[in-house]
Amino acid sequence: MRHVRDVVQKLAVLALILLSTVRASAEIVTANDIARFLAGMQPSANSPLIALTMDPAWQRHARFFDNAFAELERRQLSKIRAWADANLAAPKPTMFYMFSGPDFIYADAFYAKAMTYVLGALEPTGSVPDVTRLPAGDIGPALSYVEQSLSSILSFSFFITKKMKVDLKGDISGTLPILYVFLARTGKTIRDVQLISLDANGGVHGAAENAGPNAVRGALITFAGPDGAERKLYYVSADLSNASARASGFLKFCSSLAPGNSLLKSASYLMHGGNFTLVRDWLLVNSATIIQDDSGIPLANFDARKWRFFPFGRYEGPIAEFPGRYQDSYAALFERAQPLDFGIGYRWRTHESNLLLSVKIAGNDTEPVVTSTEPAQVPPPRPKRPPRPEPYPPPAPMPFWFWR
Repeated sequence: MRHVRDVVQKLAVLALILLSTVRASAEIVTANDIARFLAGMQPSANSPLIALTMDPAWQRHARFFDNAFAELERRQLSKIRAWADANLAAPKPTMFYMFSGPDFIYADAFYAKAMTYVLGALEPTGSVPDVTRLPAGDIGPALSYVEQSLSSILSFSFFITKKMKVDLKGDISGTLPILYVFLARTGKTIRDVQLISLDANGGVHGAAENAGPNAVRGALITFAGPDGAERKLYYVSADLSNASARASGFLKFCSSLAPGNSLLKSASYLMHGGNFTLVRDWLLVNSATIIQDDSGIPLANFDARKWRFFPFGRYEGPIAEFPGRYQDSYAALFERAQPLDFGIGYRWRTHESNLLLSVKIAGNDTEPVVTSTEPAQVPPPRPKRPPRPEPYPPPAPMPFWFWR
C-alpha cells in the first residue's frame, strides 16, 4: 500500500511539472527567473518556474553548480577581487574585454565597479533563453549541456572554444545562457534583455531593424548589482581580425564609450601576429589600464614613455600549443614581479600564472589609474635568451562527457 502511495505521489509531482511547463509560456516568466533557474538557484516565489525545480534533474544541477561556484569563489574570484581592490583605486566606468567569449564572471571579478561592460568575441549570441518552450523531458539534457559548456572556465579560468557547446539545446542556444548563469551566480538581477545589432558606424539598432550589410549582432543586458545601481552588459559577436573589424562598426561603438579599462585573458596570442593589429592598436589608444596575461598585447607594442608596468606572478612562457610566442622583454620584466596568489590564463595553476597591469601615464590619451605599488620599468633586453621552460604538463583529465 505504501508503494502505491509513493507511486501516486511521484505521478502527482510529474503531472505538476508538466502542467506548469504548459502554463508557464502563458504566464510572465522573467529573464531574471530564467537566469536563476539555469544557474541552479531558486526563482522568485511567484515564478511559474518554481514547479520545475521539483524535477530531480534540476536539483542535481543545482547541487553541481553550488559546489562548482563555491570552489571557484574560494580558489580564484575572492582573491581576484582582493587584488583589484588593492591595485585599482579609480577604475573607469566602462570596461572592455576583447576575445572574451561569454566570460562575464572574470570581467566582474576584476572590474566589479564598472557600470558598463563590453564583451566582444566570435561566439554567436544565440536567442533569448526560454526554458518554458522545452518539453519536460528535455530540461535535464539542456541543463547538462549548460554544465558542459562551463566546465573549462570553472576548472581552468578560460573557455575552450572548440569544446564549448554554443548550440546547447533547442531554445537554449548561444552565449546568452552562459551570461545568464554568470549574472545570477554573481548576485546580479537582470532587468531587461534586448537583442541588438551594430551598423557600420557603431550605431545601435534593435535586432529586427536593418543595420546594413556589415552589421554585427549581440545583446544588451540591463542588470543591477547588490547596491541596486543599474548597469549594462553588451555582448557583441564580432570577428576582431583586421578586415572584419575595419568593415564592422564594433570598434566605433566601443569608441563611443571610451576611455575605459581593458581585460585580456587567454587571447590565443592573436595580437602577436599581423592580422589583429587594428584591435590591438585600438586598445592601446583607448585604455586607461590593461590587465592581461602574456597572451594579450606583446610588451614590444607598448610605448614605455606612455605606460607604467606592474608585473605579478611568474612568467614561464607560452604553453606548447602556442610555440614561438616567448617574449624576452616580458621575462626580464617579470624578474621583479610581485606575488600572485591565484591562477589565471593558460597557465592556470596557482604560482605558475602571470598578470601584467599596464597603466597609462597622465597626458597620454587617458588619465592614469592610481595603484598601490611602485611601477617596474621595462629593462633593456638581455644579450642572451633565457632557457625555454619545459613543455607545460597537460591539464587534468575532464569528465568523459566533456570531450563528447
